[in-house]
Amino acid sequence: MTTRVFVPRETSAVSVGADEVAIAIAREAKKSGESIELVRNGSWGATWLEPMVEVDVGGVRIVYGNVTDKDVAGLFASGFLTGGEHAKRVGPLMEIPYLIKQDRWTFFRCGLIDPLSIDDFRKTQGFNAIEKAFEIGAEKVIETVTASGLRGRGGAGFPAGIKWRTAAETPAQQKYIACNADEGDSGTFSDRLLMEGDPLCLIEGMMIAGFAVGANKGYIYLRSEYPLTHSILERAIANARESGWLGENIQGSGFDFDIELHLGAGSYVCGEETAMLESLEGRKGIVRYKPPLPAIEGLFGKPTVVNNVVTLASVPNIVNLGGERYASFGVERSKGTLAFQLAGNIKRGGMVEKAFGLTLRELIDDWGGGTASGRPVRAVQVGGPLGAYLPDEQLDTVLDYEAFSAIGAMIGHGGIVVFDDTVNMADQARFAMEFCAIESCGKCTPCRIGSTRGVEVIDRMIAGVDREANYDLLVELCDTMEDASLCAMGGMTPYPVRSVLKYFAEDFASPRGVDA
Repeated sequence: MTTRVFVPRETSAVSVGADEVAIAIAREAKKSGESIELVRNGSWGATWLEPMVEVDVGGVRIVYGNVTDKDVAGLFASGFLTGGEHAKRVGPLMEIPYLIKQDRWTFFRCGLIDPLSIDDFRKTQGFNAIEKAFEIGAEKVIETVTASGLRGRGGAGFPAGIKWRTAAETPAQQKYIACNADEGDSGTFSDRLLMEGDPLCLIEGMMIAGFAVGANKGYIYLRSEYPLTHSILERAIANARESGWLGENIQGSGFDFDIELHLGAGSYVCGEETAMLESLEGRKGIVRYKPPLPAIEGLFGKPTVVNNVVTLASVPNIVNLGGERYASFGVERSKGTLAFQLAGNIKRGGMVEKAFGLTLRELIDDWGGGTASGRPVRAVQVGGPLGAYLPDEQLDTVLDYEAFSAIGAMIGHGGIVVFDDTVNMADQARFAMEFCAIESCGKCTPCRIGSTRGVEVIDRMIAGVDREANYDLLVELCDTMEDASLCAMGGMTPYPVRSVLKYFAEDFASPRGVDA
């Protein structure tokens, strides 16, 4: 009998030795005469357990966590192919609280299947949604996405259905779907987990968007720092094309759609949709003035739907199960689920897909297990490098777009970075301004010059030079950047700075030297 053994081929798992573990398992099986099928799956998102090896024992997947290649001989000796006891044994996959308490809507296949197998994908409802879209028609698809309340998961939170309808109703012979996979926010990795663990789901989501708005061409704009993702996506697109799920007359439907994978060049600002479109067109990634909106005049001047990875990958299940089902998750205007990513000083880092409505404290304590250092949480940054730093008293804020906006914060892409009580928050305020100065596209003065002046002002405050006058100057500078910047790069840099001034001002109180 052949036993299926799962070892992730996913960036975080590979970085801690998953490839070496896979090789060691294959060698040990051959040496001991055991018949195994080694499946390189994606990650379940429990990054703290990687490399996470699973063994299928009578249909039950038994997990062994933090496995190294040096553990493999001992695992075989303990009978791990039949779920044997070992120090690295965690237990049945479906009994791990971190996983079973989640609301897996978009990520339900990640970790479950071979990401490059069309057969595995089809066995788990893959391509059922595009087939259903062909049956119900483009208008019904847009109505379903609108009814779901799905909002852009890249950070802006704009309703996907409105964007799709705008593109659909704009007359043009050529339209495009552009997937923004330039995941550059600190503490974020959900796009990467999806693309490495279930790339065909993203492909299907793009196909559905194309069918709904009348586009026959899609582009995936992938950040250059994801080489493994790039390799997996290339193979997934090729597999879909070879099996008739991309290209002309898909499965005899009369619908044509193909995808081109484009690699970015490391610019953070290309995460902004118009800068990304400029880069796709072969120019420097600089933000465009709006209007016109990309849904009306986008890539190459044609109507273009720009959505991020998780937004598009949420669509197949919305079409399969209905918009009302998705809208039943969440609270108020924040419908559905979001992939929250736990990073920083956290005991159990990883990805948690949950419906909107829980609190930061629940995520950090119940899933993250508190800080890795064991010290108290002092600050939590949500929403990437432009997100506000939240103090302990705000950790019970409900995770909901509007609730966060009300306290001067944002959920953004769902990245959560935890800091314990050893952090110096004045340094974090300085980092926000410095990050903006480095990453600004330079098109508008408030962002380009304001961030540079911001670093200088904060340095004077840290050094104890005219602290009160510089405080007033910093507040005025933040007002200017927020009100006058062309895009969110400069407009949101004040968020982390203001939060430090409001909740952690004492870190500016002691004069000290400033590191260059």
